[in-house]
Amino acid sequence: MKTVLLERQTSLVQWVSQATGINTFGVKVRLLGNDLHILCESVECPQRWQTLSELLQALQQTDVDTLTNDEQPSIYQVLVYGRKKGEHRPEWCHRVYLNQLERHLEQVEQALLAEAETLTNSSGSLIVSNESLARQGDVEAIARYLSEYLSHLGVAVQVKIHPCQSKDNSQAIANRLLIFCQSSYSPDPSLLAETVAQKLRHLKLSGYQDAVIISQVRGEIEPDWRLRIDLTPPEVMLKEWARWGDVQAIARILTEELLGFKVAVQTSLKESTLHIFCTPAFDPLETSPAPDKETALEAIVPLLETIAPQAILSAAIYGQKIADKQPVWIDWVSLPASQHPALVTSALDLAHAGDQPAIIFLLERLLNPDLDWRLKTGGIRVLLVRKEDLLHIMCDALICPTRHQVSSKVTQFIRQLKISGITGVRVYGRRAGDKEPVWHYGLDLGERSRLVPEATPEFAATSEYVSSLITNATNEPILRPDLTKEEVKTFVKEVAKNWLTNTNQKIRKLLLNSQLFTTSNPEIDQNPDDQGIRSGVIWLALGLLLAFQSDLMLGYVLSYTVKNSAKVTNNLVPPISSQSQISIAEVNEQTTAFSTQPITTENPNNQSAFNDSGFINGNNLPAAPLKEKATATAILLAARSPMPSFNARQLDEQLALYKQRLALKKRPPDVLIIGSSRALRGVDPVALSKALAAQGYRNIDIFNFGINGATAQVVDCLIRQVLEPAELPKMIIWADGSRAFNNGREDITFNAIAASPGYKQILQKARTTVKTDAIPQNKEDAPEKIISQPEVENINIYEATNDWLNQSVANLSASYKNREQIKIILQKQLQHLPFNHQHPQVKPITNLTKNSEADTTSSIQGVDFDGFLPLSIRFNPATYYQNHPRVSGSYDNDYKSFQLTGKQDEAFNSMLEFTKNNNISLIFVNMPLTSDYLDPVRTKYEQQFQEYLLNFTGHSNFIYRDLSQLWPTANDYFSDPSHLNRYGAYEISKKLAVDPIIPWTKK
Repeated sequence: MKTVLLERQTSLVQWVSQATGINTFGVKVRLLGNDLHILCESVECPQRWQTLSELLQALQQTDVDTLTNDEQPSIYQVLVYGRKKGEHRPEWCHRVYLNQLERHLEQVEQALLAEAETLTNSSGSLIVSNESLARQGDVEAIARYLSEYLSHLGVAVQVKIHPCQSKDNSQAIANRLLIFCQSSYSPDPSLLAETVAQKLRHLKLSGYQDAVIISQVRGEIEPDWRLRIDLTPPEVMLKEWARWGDVQAIARILTEELLGFKVAVQTSLKESTLHIFCTPAFDPLETSPAPDKETALEAIVPLLETIAPQAILSAAIYGQKIADKQPVWIDWVSLPASQHPALVTSALDLAHAGDQPAIIFLLERLLNPDLDWRLKTGGIRVLLVRKEDLLHIMCDALICPTRHQVSSKVTQFIRQLKISGITGVRVYGRRAGDKEPVWHYGLDLGERSRLVPEATPEFAATSEYVSSLITNATNEPILRPDLTKEEVKTFVKEVAKNWLTNTNQKIRKLLLNSQLFTTSNPEIDQNPDDQGIRSGVIWLALGLLLAFQSDLMLGYVLSYTVKNSAKVTNNLVPPISSQSQISIAEVNEQTTAFSTQPITTENPNNQSAFNDSGFINGNNLPAAPLKEKATATAILLAARSPMPSFNARQLDEQLALYKQRLALKKRPPDVLIIGSSRALRGVDPVALSKALAAQGYRNIDIFNFGINGATAQVVDCLIRQVLEPAELPKMIIWADGSRAFNNGREDITFNAIAASPGYKQILQKARTTVKTDAIPQNKEDAPEKIISQPEVENINIYEATNDWLNQSVANLSASYKNREQIKIILQKQLQHLPFNHQHPQVKPITNLTKNSEADTTSSIQGVDFDGFLPLSIRFNPATYYQNHPRVSGSYDNDYKSFQLTGKQDEAFNSMLEFTKNNNISLIFVNMPLTSDYLDPVRTKYEQQFQEYLLNFTGHSNFIYRDLSQLWPTANDYFSDPSHLNRYGAYEISKKLAVDPIIPWTKK
């Protein structure tokens, strides 16, 4: 019994030195997980049994846990080493289990007697292993057993039992093992998962349905991760598969049953008959006789009848020698499937008919080809849910199965089944015990009559334990069952009464401070100075209120004036381009779009866009209503923006529109569309928002930030450098194609941006941030480093204060930023005064658009306030190539020296990493192309591009949707061979809205 307790301040080294008599310089200790390692060294190697005897006696009298701090986990075992000083390896090592100290002492005493008598005595007390004790279900023994394998990793183990309802019977109570792993670092789940699972399943514990590993970093409150281990015994797993007629499982069961009779078994299935060959188990000389017939039949037949394998009607049992090819005896047995019609149908036929248990068995068998691995770790488990015409399949394992490992096998198998009523399959992967999937994959097996976004179904079979592990105090509501209804009513009345009293006092005090009211019975005379100060404050507040109202009125008048001028400017804009031949009807349609009332082009009869022959109805194509153009507003905003130009007028104006949108709505949009001109023309925010609203996702704010000529580098620069993280949405749709990723061509757009003053300012801002973060906190070292920096001009404190006040007022004022327009308006009004006739009139700047047209493209002239370019031009090869040359892919500069590795690839990887770190969903849409554009050269490059993007589908936040071959011959949806018009953009937006793979979220 432990009777002597040393003081906590006594170190382990001093305690070992006192117990063994070895100098403290010869003692070294180390705590690793639940293990205490003690190294004893001296000039001559310490005697093993003598040192152990002294140390064991000290361990009997001392609780070693009192020698460590409170944060150190319990010590389960002590490893003692002895070596000679100067040596690198110990001469002896002995493991001591603290729960078996008496047995260790008996063994040491017998060893000491043997040395004294110079006798070799091998007998002694047997040390029971932790594995033997753990098989009996002892919790402490299980913890010690696991610590033998985890302590060398620095992981301490503690085990508890948690009773829970059985998954087979809701009334029965089963036990769940809670395994708490604590360490000074966060070990990866894959490091512990399979090791712990194999060790636990090797124990073959009875009465436990599963175990939960909870990993926690020492000192942290919340667990780092959780993992579920299925403790279903291997025998039960084998019987489940054998019940479905799995030959390998049946052979394994028969082998284990006949091993005691020294009989080996081999099986094969032909049609509906199971052939079982019995041979001697241990016969290296091949002289043993064939197994006894009666013994073999008595062991095999009852077992087969108990299993009742599916679709196996009979069994032929053979007994033979190893060397002989002909059997010595044969017997034929009928199985239960021959008498019960429900057992006649095979698992594959049941799966064809849609039987879910049969599908689950076949999928688990497909995903677990190694039976030994499944029995050791639990393998990959399959959960299946059918919702309408979709089959949702969840695959979970100790280590989350990869998408490439699972998705292709599962979808190919489901496709081969051809289940009636199933037109699509959705596959998910997760780690055992997690609630949400890590990845998902979808495949439509045919034309679906109803395409709506499907939510991931609840696969709660392996996540029931999550709510019963550790209670989160911050999220858990506090319940008070002891409170009565009367006590609650009294509490509410008191709160309401106090609120009324406080409100009355505040209103009374406010009225008195205004000096418009006074108390009926003043108790004391107030100080006249105080009254003067209060009067000044009141009049100051009134003055500020009047100034604020005047500022609002000026802002309103100015916005109305700018709006009218924008309309005038739009009417002054010349036609888009001589290259775009627009019919008279299309010109009229675009002209009417400038009116204040939006015009919709949707078919009033709701007719389909396709005629009876399956071709596009060219007369009435549905499209979203045309919105007011933002050309003049974008030009004015870009001209007054404090941000220097990026040498790309469209980027400057799109950025100005986006900044204005952020300022008005005080938040970023829900979805941001980025890419080149294919995104600018190809995704309609209005149509997408409307289609999402029809699916139940209302009020989704969308902005199109498409830029002509944008490559992966341009998009990466825009998202990671130009825009702040707070200005980014939670979903980005990147609509583009292979041209944006070609590293062989010259990136003209990005090169112009990189040489711009705006880009230099961004880089300078980044360097300033880095330098600010890099200033040393050591005061002694700081002056030397600061001296090396360029000297900063001395700024007058009054000038700095004045600049700060001006900036603050500019941020609050609605008219300060537009003071130049206010001056112009006032000058116009002053011209009508009698004394102002002698001054020349100020001419308004109306030629801004005309002067700027030389360096712009046709697209920016028609961008609306959502950043979208709606073009009504329809691609007609017969007339298009009369004005434009037909360029093949071999001579297309966009595909010059086509390669996907280089700067564009680096930019794409940076985008993936950035969106992952900021929890932003990135959806890449490969936009449609026409068959005129996809010649053999471009088709080859497009295939390479698709294979390139498929390599990135393993990222959890990245989704790839390939629509390049959606409408190869639907020319009415295109404005040219590679760009959509507003009708194609409308259809693409609707298709994206109902895409089941895109994770749209409700606001």
